[in-house]
Amino acid sequence: MAHRLVILASGSGTLAQAIFDSQADLDIEIAAVISDNDAAPVLVKAQAMGIAIDVIAVGASRQDWNLQITERVAVYEPDLVVSAGFMRILPPDFVHRFPTINIHPALLPNFPGAHAVRDALAAGVAVTGTTVHWVDDGVDTGPIITQMEVPILPGDDEATLHERIKKVERGLIVATIALILPTLERHV
Repeated sequence: MAHRLVILASGSGTLAQAIFDSQADLDIEIAAVISDNDAAPVLVKAQAMGIAIDVIAVGASRQDWNLQITERVAVYEPDLVVSAGFMRILPPDFVHRFPTINIHPALLPNFPGAHAVRDALAAGVAVTGTTVHWVDDGVDTGPIITQMEVPILPGDDEATLHERIKKVERGLIVATIALILPTLERHV
């Protein structure tokens, strides 16, 4: 029986597409793609693959959103939640209930937060990269699962460096899911 995944995504869906394309190899069922952005291209990609989609926009109350995302994900009974370019901090109740991984465009613990690529360039480091980690109550503070280095090249700007990191991330997220699936309990 395949493991059930829910993917959280806010944008173009390149990471989600890498997971979609690896479903058979990973022996997973993607139960749903959930976004906080109703215009996210990832939703169109998921629909084209026959995957259920859901949108939970952040409204006036963050507390209501926290409750909604937890309740909606619970409906899908995931064995694993994958945050793939999801630009929201998940509530503590959520990450305590669902095993959740995130991919971050830096070698954590260096450069946490929303501007990791810009921060790495500003710091003048020669190497940055990407990290897949368990999501906890903090911002990019959960235990590291896998990392891969990406060198910063002369002439790199935020866009070119981020694009090279994204290419590495697509392979790393799939490899990391394959690595951790045997450790997860399945919902039956």
